[in-house]
Amino acid sequence: MSRTVIRGGLVITASDEIHADVLIEDGRIAALAASGNPAAEAFTAERTIDATGKYVIPGGVDAHTHMELPFGGTFASDTFETGTRAAAWGGTTTIIDFAVQSVGHSLREGLDAWHAKAEGNCAVDYGFHMIVSDVTQETLKEMDLLIEEGVTSFKQFMAYPGVFYSDDGQILRAMQRSAENGGLIMMHAENGIAIDVLVEQALARGETDPRYHGEVRKALLEAEATHRAIKLAQVAGAPLYVVHVSAMEAVAELARARDEGLPVFGETCPQYLFLSTDNLAEPDFEGAKYVCSTPLRPREHQAKLWQGLRTNDLQVVSTDHCPFCFTGQKELGRGDFSKIPNGLPGVENRMDLLHQAVLDGHISRRRWIEIACATPARMFGLYPKKGTIAPGADADVVIYDPHAEQVMSASEHHMNVDYSAYEGKRVTGRVETVLSRGEPVITEREYTGHAGHGVYTPRSTCQYLN
Repeated sequence: MSRTVIRGGLVITASDEIHADVLIEDGRIAALAASGNPAAEAFTAERTIDATGKYVIPGGVDAHTHMELPFGGTFASDTFETGTRAAAWGGTTTIIDFAVQSVGHSLREGLDAWHAKAEGNCAVDYGFHMIVSDVTQETLKEMDLLIEEGVTSFKQFMAYPGVFYSDDGQILRAMQRSAENGGLIMMHAENGIAIDVLVEQALARGETDPRYHGEVRKALLEAEATHRAIKLAQVAGAPLYVVHVSAMEAVAELARARDEGLPVFGETCPQYLFLSTDNLAEPDFEGAKYVCSTPLRPREHQAKLWQGLRTNDLQVVSTDHCPFCFTGQKELGRGDFSKIPNGLPGVENRMDLLHQAVLDGHISRRRWIEIACATPARMFGLYPKKGTIAPGADADVVIYDPHAEQVMSASEHHMNVDYSAYEGKRVTGRVETVLSRGEPVITEREYTGHAGHGVYTPRSTCQYLN
């Protein structure tokens, strides 16, 4: 039996803050006891970690990543090996990535392909959602089988006609199936048919720079698609999770649905909370670094996103980590913004940016842990194995120094991408040590993990509905 004790830290979960010692046995949390309490002093272990003056928090759960995703004639630049190592450096100990069904192929083929990419390569634990690109009777039957295997959420796209796009009828059928089998439909809510018209018109006018990516993917078309997805889910009697919400108008649609008592949930991402169309407008094609979908919005949208996180109209902050190098990948769109691969790097930055948000007064410390650890675990059937520090939970634990200062930079990060979306940003707070199932992956700012430690983690159905 291997035992570790973490002494003297402030343990922060979504519900509590307590100065406590944490005992870990065989990869799980065995006990907590108030620091200085005789019960805590009785903890014995081979390894002792001194967390005095530090936070002891659950490992982050990033419920939205795209490692090795094929997109626009290229691939996301992080592999499961490099991406999960970077996640660990950023205090994230579980990712849920997206397996892709190609049109004309089965869900099984897509899921098997993603298992092959990930198995034996991950530094931290992982699960999968399933992108459903081709809704047929066979696909609907397969959804039931995947749920039995712990793939309990299915993503559909109202955007990207000809690639991932589903029409309203296909969406309704998948939602009806999820209403029966307990699955959760995740929606990329943008009106892709209308956006394609605006793209064509912009290019015809000679508007080719990256900033036009944000101008054609209008906030109203995100709000319209969000509204339509909510109504389709209501017709189907199914819950709905809207991914990467970026616009205040979309937040308003979610808030209205939730006020009506509908099981509708929303996720946003750090890029929408900290970046804006000012970045897309950077000169000399630098704006291409910030091309993602949904796009960055004008700065005034940020206040409404923070408000949504405080009022729980938005429940989760994930990264939508989908990195493409500036050189040779983002550059594919020089002279045509529609050819810029869509996606930003961020899996390593999320926990630190959200801690900075605590210091900036946007959210509380417990809300930080709630939106980054506990709720994503509950939303996607991993709680309390993941997302908290409690007896029986996996010992996914981060020792976090809330006073250390850092400057975010591509020269410092561990993601396999040649730029940082937050280059030069000063933040306070930094990961010091990371345990994944009790094993040290980061030890006092040194990588001590290895590919293959991370294992596939089946999920139950959404626990946030209970």
